[in-house]
Amino acid sequence: MSFSANSRALVTGAAGFIGSHLVERLLRDNYRVVALDNLSNGREANLKHLLKNSALEFHQVDVVDLDSIQPFFRGIDWVFHLAALADIVPSIQRPIEYHRANVDGTVAVLEAARIASVKRLVYAASSSCYGIPDSFPTPEESAIRPMYPYALSKFLGEQCVMHWAQVYKLGCVSLRLFNVYGPRSRTSGTYGAVFGVFLAQKLANRPFTVVGDGNQTRDFTFVTDVVDAFVRAAASDLRGEILNVGSGNTYSVNRLVELLGGEVVHVPERPGEPRCTFADTRRIYQALNWRPQVTFEAGVRTMVDRLEDWCEAPVWDPLSIEQATADWFRYLGR
Repeated sequence: MSFSANSRALVTGAAGFIGSHLVERLLRDNYRVVALDNLSNGREANLKHLLKNSALEFHQVDVVDLDSIQPFFRGIDWVFHLAALADIVPSIQRPIEYHRANVDGTVAVLEAARIASVKRLVYAASSSCYGIPDSFPTPEESAIRPMYPYALSKFLGEQCVMHWAQVYKLGCVSLRLFNVYGPRSRTSGTYGAVFGVFLAQKLANRPFTVVGDGNQTRDFTFVTDVVDAFVRAAASDLRGEILNVGSGNTYSVNRLVELLGGEVVHVPERPGEPRCTFADTRRIYQALNWRPQVTFEAGVRTMVDRLEDWCEAPVWDPLSIEQATADWFRYLGR
């Protein structure tokens, strides 16, 4: 199954980090795109360079509101569901809000897709569902151990996606994403992913706040590779499948610091965080012939080349991190 000249795709969370890259890719490949975002996390600026394209229509709408979103699904072939609330600490502080956005929002999108008889729905799941894994690389059948409400809400969303595939025969695929990074990654005031923290610190000539000894590793996966996985999944005949999306390797925080170059200050390790994330990607290779193309070193160079993108991002230091993560230690500490 593949897109034709008249195929139409709908992207939720389209003004977000990954969503905006996905919209860009779909337009470049000559698909017609309906982009939905309530702009709670996403930024319209992420789509600014695309809005003049007549093949794109953008609507500011909350995916939780089924009545509001349902008309946009008419005539849609493929749905990419990326709309979600992210980050650990806010999810601990506002669990109901996260459940509403990430679970209720997913159910509304599934229902709109079912009513419209879309051919394929691809869901952006999170590898955080594995919690602290037992083995590396981590396969899809690993134990599910969500450690905080964000991870739980994304996993519950995935379970709904699989249920709609089973009961309603909706053509659903779930992609469990590992540590996605790249241009346009979020620069909100929330303490979050290491790339955003470090790049703002580098721009401000401040030391990198390395958690613990820095030997912990992450499966840093470049955004264009992730987007390619979404497109391949949409164009496939898969249904009811869950696939890891990772870089094929795992890299230490110390290696990231080495590539970025700069001074270091250490902050305490946080409870509930794995020492390693590392996706077993054999299943997605077999199912979609998908392999990551961007090396870690090339991806980091791209980020440094776009350093000015983080000029408005908060610059974190040990004290502000301690304050921002207080609830993390309070609720997840043993």
